[in-house]
Amino acid sequence: MKVAPTDATVLIMGESGTGKELVAKAIHANSRRVNHPYVPVNCAAISETLLESELFGHARGSFTGAIAARKGLFEEADGGTFFFDEITETPLSFQAKLLRAIQENEVRRVGENKPIRVNVRIIAATNLDLMAAVAEKRFRQDLYYRLNVARFVLPPLRERREDVGILFSHFLDKYNKKMHVRAKAADGVVEALMGYDFPGNVRELENMVEQAVALSGGGTITVDDVLPTTGSPGQRPASGRTLADVVDGAERQAIDVALRDSDGSRERAAEVLGISPTTLWRKMTRLGISYPSSGGI
Repeated sequence: MKVAPTDATVLIMGESGTGKELVAKAIHANSRRVNHPYVPVNCAAISETLLESELFGHARGSFTGAIAARKGLFEEADGGTFFFDEITETPLSFQAKLLRAIQENEVRRVGENKPIRVNVRIIAATNLDLMAAVAEKRFRQDLYYRLNVARFVLPPLRERREDVGILFSHFLDKYNKKMHVRAKAADGVVEALMGYDFPGNVRELENMVEQAVALSGGGTITVDDVLPTTGSPGQRPASGRTLADVVDGAERQAIDVALRDSDGSRERAAEVLGISPTTLWRKMTRLGISYPSSGGI
């Protein structure tokens, strides 16, 4: 990984669950900053109102509840690596401030004018087409070019099946150590997994292995432990629906309930679901959910 030892800003693109943070961690681990902090932040999990304070810090009394001055995550990451997951979830107003922080290597706490110098390497990731977001005026073009210094495009796991065996062994070792067991895979397990399309990508494979290790009791993991399905290898549950159909159905039901409980306010529904209003809007659009809104986005 030639880019790792440098301080170049890195942009990682790929579907959700393809292992973008694993790449970010690998870059940090092989960099000159390895002995300094690695600080990740999921931009979709922090509300717009808290994002600036969380990343840049704030002065005492700068807003209601700010009873003491606080360092932001940028300062915490000084000397190390800062990983922005789902960078496209940041609002345009914040993107301008982020661009300045990256270009000038300094931040300003909310409520303060004095700049604070920081030495941070930036790695950003997204599961969206950033150029399309730029064209739609949802992402700043100047920030895109600032982030797109070294770019990695991670193909979905179904397009790199040769990685399944390596990843399976990695996750098996990880969860054996975590659970203090010695589970092992039966013959044919990896081959069966290589025939599965993994709509949830690397994250889904990791969840499969974690569950299989937990249920095996330290014994042997069989094909049925990781792929308890019928029909084409790993594709269809007994109901005949694909795993993607099941996930979409569960998401649709959760969104419907959250919207109903929030009287149609998508902003409050997003807060209940633990996602950003923008992410909720995208999910509603993809799932074909329309709901009369009494407020929010």
